[in-house]
Amino acid sequence: MKKSFLFFLLLITSLFLSVSCVSKRKYRAALAHEERLHSDSINTHTQLGECNTTLTSLQNEKGTLRSQKSELEKENEDAINELNRVSASSKLTIAQQAKRLQNLENLLNSQRDTMDKLKNSISAALVGFAPDELTVYIKDGKIYVSLQEKLLFKSGSDVVNPNGKVALGKLADVLNNNAKSINVVVEGYTDNKPIRTMKFEDNWALSVGRATAVARVLMDEYNVDPNRVTASGQGQYHPVQTNDTPEGRQANRRTEIILSPNLTGLYNVINQ
Repeated sequence: MKKSFLFFLLLITSLFLSVSCVSKRKYRAALAHEERLHSDSINTHTQLGECNTTLTSLQNEKGTLRSQKSELEKENEDAINELNRVSASSKLTIAQQAKRLQNLENLLNSQRDTMDKLKNSISAALVGFAPDELTVYIKDGKIYVSLQEKLLFKSGSDVVNPNGKVALGKLADVLNNNAKSINVVVEGYTDNKPIRTMKFEDNWALSVGRATAVARVLMDEYNVDPNRVTASGQGQYHPVQTNDTPEGRQANRRTEIILSPNLTGLYNVINQ
């Protein structure tokens, strides 16, 4: 009986110890699992916080990009409007310039025709004079009537010969009747042979005296408007031929009447 009791006691103790060991292992395992869950929870919350931060940053960046997009669209619209405005203005300017060029061309053509007709009229009026007395030609849009000394003056004199006055009268008729807007410049020229008289101290003074004398005949005797006439002396400094020969010096002793159109209309078109 005593042995049976001992055996029973040992059995109970063994069962208790066995159950106790199993419970401790489960407990430890449960604690470890809880710690892992807690750690995972902490990590998950940390990651969630980071995701929320990233999401907030992305949302802010999205808002910034939308704002920049709106600004760029506005700038692009403004640029297109300005380009259209400039383009329209440029087209208008090009059209205006084309019109100005056309006006200039028309005016130049008209002046060219006027000068050609005037040159023909003068040549016809002076047809009775020999080529060694006078010539008529166009240069740089101007008409030149070149009268030699033999037609107008005696040597060293500024008194216009009667035959010279006839030529000037025929020229004046054309100017008064067909060319009232034409400017008249009278220029006197000499050769390079020195001259000194009671009236003229040198060739320059002689050239000025001759140009003035021709201008006075045109104005005083043939009623050419003085407002259109200018007289000047060039002396020996613009020869048309060499002064080394008698023929060259004779050609250089001349008086040129230069007829040029009134350029006011041309300047007005250019300055528009």
